[in-house]
Amino acid sequence: MTGFPVRKVLGAALALLVATLPIGAAASAAPALSLPRPTGPYAVGTTTLHLTDPARADPWRPDVRRELMVSLWYPARPDDGPAAPYTTAAVSSRIVAAEGLPLPPDVLTTVATNARRDVPVRPPAGRGWPLVVLSPGFSLSRESLTGLAEDLAARGYVVAGVDHPYEARGVEFPDGRVAECLACELDGVLPKVVRGRAADVSFLLDRLTGARPAWRGARYLDRRRIAVVGHSIGGASAAHLLTTDRRVDAAADLDGTLFVPVATNRPLLLVGADRPADASWTRDWPGVTGWKRWLTVAGTGHMSFTDRPVLGAQLGLDPGAVPAERQLLITREYVAAFLDVHLRHRHRPLLDGPSPAFPEVAVDTPLRN
Repeated sequence: MTGFPVRKVLGAALALLVATLPIGAAASAAPALSLPRPTGPYAVGTTTLHLTDPARADPWRPDVRRELMVSLWYPARPDDGPAAPYTTAAVSSRIVAAEGLPLPPDVLTTVATNARRDVPVRPPAGRGWPLVVLSPGFSLSRESLTGLAEDLAARGYVVAGVDHPYEARGVEFPDGRVAECLACELDGVLPKVVRGRAADVSFLLDRLTGARPAWRGARYLDRRRIAVVGHSIGGASAAHLLTTDRRVDAAADLDGTLFVPVATNRPLLLVGADRPADASWTRDWPGVTGWKRWLTVAGTGHMSFTDRPVLGAQLGLDPGAVPAERQLLITREYVAAFLDVHLRHRHRPLLDGPSPAFPEVAVDTPLRN
């Protein structure tokens, strides 16, 4: 549950597309790429933060301090500001190069998003906006969860997507430096990744909710309502944060093996792809003594909880049994329902049991061999 099978999802689609084009035609003939529109009522803004933790050495580069790149998505005032880029050319080129694909290196910079860059935050009507931190899968970067982030922001959440340097194919800093995936070349590091990411998120919370926040929009946050959601190993770190940071009220793990055991009385949502039950989830399930749900989504794979199936389908790849945009819709609806229940204390019957609207989703019936 922790790999990054780009070749099976985005990479396979790109390779298929290129194979059907005349030599030299790939750049001009590539179809337009875009993310589905958010479902919430608010316009979406976004901005980026570059943070450095002076008290912590980087776990993969002990000679430097730990740096983070963070994208913030938030409810915005309606504005005609510039559309936000999906990712940078440097990051796109490293994803393409990692798979050896004969495509324009900047192909992922062409993805059309639904957020406007650096537009004003919409003030909340009452309490501040709840905060949700997103952590991507191993070797992925923060753009891989943009479709989920935009939707949550449109529903009234501030969302912070974190890049964990040296654990992604590429993380670009404002001065043009690019952190390559050093951890990708090592064996036996996944528990270290989980613990390190939890430390990254705790530092980010310090910088967003402390006395002198790093983002001027932080005055609109409700510091008492915080959740962490992650994909793959990002989901494992989200669950781990329930045991390490009391500020985290709830966590959701999207198809991530629990490399560090989890025991907690705080809310935990596990969402798994269509495969036999993960052994670590079965192991830790009894130790989750508070609210908990375990969902299994039929017809899906590991990358179904990211943007990759949507972009892959636009590039010609068959998404499988579940249409690509529906895969993203399922993720959006169930994650939002979980956050509404535990950060807004709203009843969402979607989490009470099977739903006729989403027959693909089995609730708390995962213990298969």
